[in-house]
Amino acid sequence: MNSLANGTPTTSTGLPIVGFGTYLISNDDAPAAVAAAIEAGYRHIDTAAGYHNEAGVGEGIRRGLSACGLDRSDLFVTTKLWPGNAAWGDAPKGYDETMSAFETSLQALGLDHVNLYLIHAPSGGQERVNEWRALVDLKAAGKARSIGVSNYTEAHIEEIRAAGLPMPEYNQIELHPWSQKPELLGFMAANGIAPIAYSSLVPLSTWRAEPGQDSAKTSEMQAASTDEDSPFKAMAAKYGVTEAQVLLRWGVQKGFGVLPKSLNPARMRQNIDLFGFEIDAADMALIEGMDRGDGVAWATGDPRFMGQE
Repeated sequence: MNSLANGTPTTSTGLPIVGFGTYLISNDDAPAAVAAAIEAGYRHIDTAAGYHNEAGVGEGIRRGLSACGLDRSDLFVTTKLWPGNAAWGDAPKGYDETMSAFETSLQALGLDHVNLYLIHAPSGGQERVNEWRALVDLKAAGKARSIGVSNYTEAHIEEIRAAGLPMPEYNQIELHPWSQKPELLGFMAANGIAPIAYSSLVPLSTWRAEPGQDSAKTSEMQAASTDEDSPFKAMAAKYGVTEAQVLLRWGVQKGFGVLPKSLNPARMRQNIDLFGFEIDAADMALIEGMDRGDGVAWATGDPRFMGQE
């Protein structure tokens, strides 16, 4: 594991390994949440046009950097292109629309560049390659220091290769003990594409427990887990940490960037405190056998996306 100058652990690609996710944080709540995250030590802030909170995230970045005496260069910022989705009556973006959407995001964030720009999902249909061409040009112009995709399968990535374009540097995907995606991760490793994990805490009974935050498969996936029989509860007791810390540490030990989210400053600090313990080989092997295949997040396995290979 590498680290930034301030000691923040990074992946082999230089991504701060624990980032602050902002999905489901409102634009009104984002300034205080992001500022608190930066003050808690987070050096990667992840947002997206589709989260409708980029302006609030940008304000939080300014507040956090100022409060900590940091420079913009101390922070890794990710945002994402909403590519459109014809199945939702939302016209997929072409090259020009992608370039325009990026400028809109940059203006909302109040930044002159982002460290990573991702295509949020493979829902652009026939425009996917043109969207990727735009990202390649944004990187060449220095406006996006790195580029990648999210929720892409092997087939979607092969489409980029077939077009003779540079491969993505990252793929942000749902990854946790119940959705480990070994085949996709193997393909990504063979092609130099680094994983960033989202929804790391799915196996917890409290994951997206608030009204309107669950997904169609949440109850199905969580039905077999209770407070009494959860192996993560036993591991948390063994290592003297929380269940969330166990799940996040699993991702860290697998080499994934992880993106915990919280509005509670104490929990923010807890979620980034992952380097004082290590999951032992026996427990890592136990977790290896928990894979249930498909994930539960909104894009994974959704026919409105996956029928567009």
